[in-house]
Amino acid sequence: MNATLMKGVNGSERCPRDTRIAQLVFPAVYTVVFFTSILLNTLALWVFLRIPSSSTFIVYLKNTVVADLIMTLTIPFKILTDSHLGPWQLRAFVCRVSAVIFYATMYVGIILLGLIAFDRFLKIIRPFGKFFVQKPAFAKIVSTVIWFLLYLLSLPNVILSNKEATPSSVKKCASLKGPLGLKWHQVVNYISQVIFWTVFVLMLLFYVVIAKQVYNSYRKSKSKESKSNKKLEGKVFIVVAVFFVCFAPFHFARVPYTHSQTNSRTDCRVQNHLFIAKESTLFLAATNICMDPLIYIFLCKKFTARLPCTRGRKIAASTLENQTSQTDNNINLG
Repeated sequence: MNATLMKGVNGSERCPRDTRIAQLVFPAVYTVVFFTSILLNTLALWVFLRIPSSSTFIVYLKNTVVADLIMTLTIPFKILTDSHLGPWQLRAFVCRVSAVIFYATMYVGIILLGLIAFDRFLKIIRPFGKFFVQKPAFAKIVSTVIWFLLYLLSLPNVILSNKEATPSSVKKCASLKGPLGLKWHQVVNYISQVIFWTVFVLMLLFYVVIAKQVYNSYRKSKSKESKSNKKLEGKVFIVVAVFFVCFAPFHFARVPYTHSQTNSRTDCRVQNHLFIAKESTLFLAATNICMDPLIYIFLCKKFTARLPCTRGRKIAASTLENQTSQTDNNINLG
């Protein structure tokens, strides 16, 4: 059995951790996610660079693309270290820098999904309203503040991982932190939980109201046009679906996992099960970088209109229409 020795925070117990799944399975699936994300988000970035930031929705989507690309660029470091293909010094870099960037950017993405949900909520509830929160300038300011605060909050996790790195100490990132670094890491974990659960509750409230509005509108009219509109309104639920599928499992698993790492009385077998649960749900959270493009496709008409395949179909249809028109004219002239 390929295992490493894991210490609790207080160092009073030793527990063998089976790393076969983490070393073999997760690097393989993360590799698939990495290449898929590179393809999808590079295309998304190319499209959004050609779309003006004329609405809050577009601004939030553009920031989401940037967040997804940054998270994507940190994944190769995790693949190399988890598979033990990289040197131990690379593991130190992951602990001190790339993992910190990954988590900070993930919570930027979580907040952005909350803002997208809020934007869709206002769009359906008050489609003709023009509050200050629906202006692109507001979205740009809020997005900038979010990036600044989340990275500022995470910076001490980089600075305070200042213990000397050795082949044994890098096996657990907490070993690189001093007492102050561990305390700050704990504070950041609490703040991260508050961020997630706040967005979670607000999103539930938004979509309860949206669901009620869509249902009431559907009941009032049965025309084909109305049904088509309701289908379009129903697509807003893709945001909440992506949010819950990707992020909810990780935050449900993270609480007991963190408790097991700080409580020396936790059974060793339970610790191993919670480790696998945490890694599995973390992978699910990472798949968000491949799921976000679904939001662009389902909800952003400007995005789909500029996709190369869509533009190709429009050009072909236009050409066919012109040829048909010319043929009809020739027939009429004849």
